[in-house]
Amino acid sequence: MLLLLLPPGAPLRDPHTGAMLGNSPFMNSLIVTIALVFLVCGAAYGIGAGTMQGSADVIAAMTKAIGGLSGLILLLLVISQFLAYFNYTSMATLGAVALSDALSHVNLDPTWLLLAFVIVTLLLDVIITGAVAKWALFAPLFIPLLMRLHVLPDAVLAAYRVADSPVNAITPLNAYFAMIVAFCQRYQDDAGVGTVIALMLPYVVLIAAIWTILLLAWQLLGLPWGL
Repeated sequence: MLLLLLPPGAPLRDPHTGAMLGNSPFMNSLIVTIALVFLVCGAAYGIGAGTMQGSADVIAAMTKAIGGLSGLILLLLVISQFLAYFNYTSMATLGAVALSDALSHVNLDPTWLLLAFVIVTLLLDVIITGAVAKWALFAPLFIPLLMRLHVLPDAVLAAYRVADSPVNAITPLNAYFAMIVAFCQRYQDDAGVGTVIALMLPYVVLIAAIWTILLLAWQLLGLPWGL
């Protein structure tokens, strides 16, 4: 691997810039490289320990490992279909636009507007989990809208950060949610999506409430949001 990567003009470097990182064959094949490293180390350990006698034993061990992930693979399949339908229907975008229009027609104090924006973000976080992608959608809609209603962009960003993360622990559309369910099943065989949501819901409510109170207190005290 080092010979394929370190020398100038090595095959795993970017053919145009010679860089090792970025859009290079090394980075594009990193998952395969890591898988090969684990495969070689696992096979070497099995042969050294005497638990593997040939390629059939290696394949059997790999099959057993993949079999343990069958539930995770099924959940990822279902989640991918949900995400595809959401993207196809633009449901998340339409929901954000509709909620922003509703806020623009309500004559509220900036503090109440921040609270309303936190609630909107919490609701939409159930179907849009990517922080950067969601902010790219929200910023052009809500920052101009709330600026017209005398809310600083810094305060809008702070409110977004307060509301963005708590719901990620309970939404099945989170990219890591299926993995969390799979880990939970190691300790509780009958655990499922509902089990994880029930366990995490009290933490979600508590964290969201405390952070929202801190946000509103900061706004009411007139403290600066940042430079």
